[in-house]
Amino acid sequence: MSGEQVFVSHDPTDLELVQELFSTVKNFPFGVHLALEEIESGRSRDRLEGRLANSDIVVAVLTDDAVRSQWINQEVGYAIAKGIPVLPMYDTEATVGGFIDGVEGVSIDRENPSVTIFNLLCRLRSELAPIGALSVPNWYIRFPCTLADCGHPVTLELEIGQTKLWKLHTHGQLLETDCDVCETSYYFDPATIGFVRRAEPGGESPTNVVGTNQSESRS
Repeated sequence: MSGEQVFVSHDPTDLELVQELFSTVKNFPFGVHLALEEIESGRSRDRLEGRLANSDIVVAVLTDDAVRSQWINQEVGYAIAKGIPVLPMYDTEATVGGFIDGVEGVSIDRENPSVTIFNLLCRLRSELAPIGALSVPNWYIRFPCTLADCGHPVTLELEIGQTKLWKLHTHGQLLETDCDVCETSYYFDPATIGFVRRAEPGGESPTNVVGTNQSESRS
C-alpha cells in the first residue's frame, strides 16, 4: 500500500465535512484528491478527468444535497465505466442507487466522526490492500519529528488489524511510536490514527499505550 490514488467526489456544501473525515486519511502514503480542493487550486471540474482516470478508488459522498449534483453523478458514472471501484458514503442508504446500489458503503455519523473515520479506513484498507483470512497488510504514516533541531522521519507502523484497533480505541488505549534519533514519543488514536500528543525524552508518558510493533494473524 503505497502510491495509490483516492478521488473524493462531493458537493461543495459538504467540503468542510469531507475535510474533517479525510484529515487523517491524508496522512497515509497514498494520494487523496478532494474534488473542490482540486478546483480551488486552479483545476476546473471539466479537467478532473485525469485524476479520475488514474484513481484506484472513487469515494462518493452522497449527502442529501450531493445526490442532486450532476457532477457527482457524472464522476460516479465515469468511474463505473472505467472499472474503478466506487465507495459510497451516505447519511441514509436511500441516497445510494443506480450502478452503486447494493455496494457496501460507509454511513456518516455526524455525532461521532471517529466511528465514520474508522469505518472509512476499514473500507479503504480492504479496497487498496485486499487481505486474505490470515494476513494483515502493513499500513503506516510517516512524518518529520517536531522536536526542535531534529526533523528525523518518524514512522507509525500499523500491523494490527482493524478489529483490534477498534478494541484498543474503546478501551481508551493509544498507539505509540518513537523517533529513532531523539527518542521523542508520539501517541495516536487507534480508531482514526489521529495525533493525540507528544512526549519529549524524559517526559511523562501515558500508561494506556500499545506499541506499534505488534502484529496479529487475523484482522
